[in-house]
Amino acid sequence: MNFVEEMKAKASEFQNSLVLPEGNEERTIQAASQIMAEKLAKSVTLLGNVDEIKKIANEKGIDLSNVEVLDPASSPWCEEFANEYYELRKKKGMTPEQAAIDIKDVLRFGAMMVRMGKADAIVAGALSATADVLRAGLTIIGTAPGMKTASSCFVMDTHNPKWGADGVLIFSDCAVIPTPSSEQLADIAGAAANSCKVMLGAEPVVAMMSYSTKGSGGNKDENILRVQEGVRLAKEKFPEICLDGELQADAALVPSVTEKKAPGSPITGKVNTLIFPDLGAGNIGYKLVQRLAGADAFGPILQGFAKPISDLSRGCSVEDIVTTSAITLVQAGKK
Repeated sequence: MNFVEEMKAKASEFQNSLVLPEGNEERTIQAASQIMAEKLAKSVTLLGNVDEIKKIANEKGIDLSNVEVLDPASSPWCEEFANEYYELRKKKGMTPEQAAIDIKDVLRFGAMMVRMGKADAIVAGALSATADVLRAGLTIIGTAPGMKTASSCFVMDTHNPKWGADGVLIFSDCAVIPTPSSEQLADIAGAAANSCKVMLGAEPVVAMMSYSTKGSGGNKDENILRVQEGVRLAKEKFPEICLDGELQADAALVPSVTEKKAPGSPITGKVNTLIFPDLGAGNIGYKLVQRLAGADAFGPILQGFAKPISDLSRGCSVEDIVTTSAITLVQAGKK
C-alpha cells in the first residue's frame, strides 16, 4: 500500500468531516462528490452560492446527493460566527458590524466552522492565493498550543526502504517561511515530528540540517549559529523527540558518515524527518529528490495549526484535491 492508499484507508477509518470553501469551483465540486463516493469523510460541506453550485453540478453530471451545500450569507451559524470573529479581532480594531460582513467570506466562514467544531478539517486554494488561505487559518484557527509558528512539510516517498520510515520521509519547511529564526526552526521541528507521527505512523527521528556538522563550518556564520540555537531550543521545548543537529545531509542520512562526523548521535541510521535551514534549501531539496531520485512528493501540507487546514495549488487536479483532503482528514485524528 503506497502513501496515498494509506491516507485514504485511514481517512475512511477515521470518518471526520470536511469543509471545502471554494464550492463554486468545478474541480472542488467534483472532488466533494468523489470524497463521499470513496467514503473518505463522514460529511463534506461545499460553501458558496447554492443555486450556482447546483447548476454547475447538474451541467457536469456531478452527484451531490451526499454533499451538503451551504451559503454563508444565509447560514444559521452566521451570527454566532460573527460574534466569535469579533472577539478574536476586536483588539485589531474589528467592529461587530464589520465582523458580520467579513465572516460571510467563504475562507473565513470555513475556518470558523473548523474552529467551532462544525467541521474537523478545511481544504482550500484551488481558487484562493496561499496568503489568503494562511491568513484565514492563522487569524481564526490559530496555531497549536505551545506553537507560535505555522509551517509546511512534504511527504517524500522514495520507494526505497533504505531511507526513512519504509522509504518515506518528512521534509520541512519547504513552502512557508523564507528564513526561519531559531525559535521558528524549533517550532518547525516540533510540528514536523508530529506530522511524521500522524502521517507516517512512525516515531519521529529528526535531523536539523546545515552545510555544517557540529560546528565544522566555524562559529561566525549566522546561518550556522541560527540552526545551532534552533537545535538547542527544540531539544529544550520538545525533550521527548529524538533530535540532533546541526548536521550535513550525509551526516544525517548515512550511518557510517554520522559515526564519523557526529559520533554518538542519537539519530544514527534512523532519520525520517529532515528540517531545512531555510526555504531555499527546503524547496530545492525536495525538488531534487523528486526529479533525480524519482520520489513522489506530497504537499505542501500545512502544520503547526490548532486544527487541520491545507492549501492547494491553483493548478490542482480533482485527484489532488481528493488526496489532500484525505491527508487533512487524517491530520484531524481518530475521534
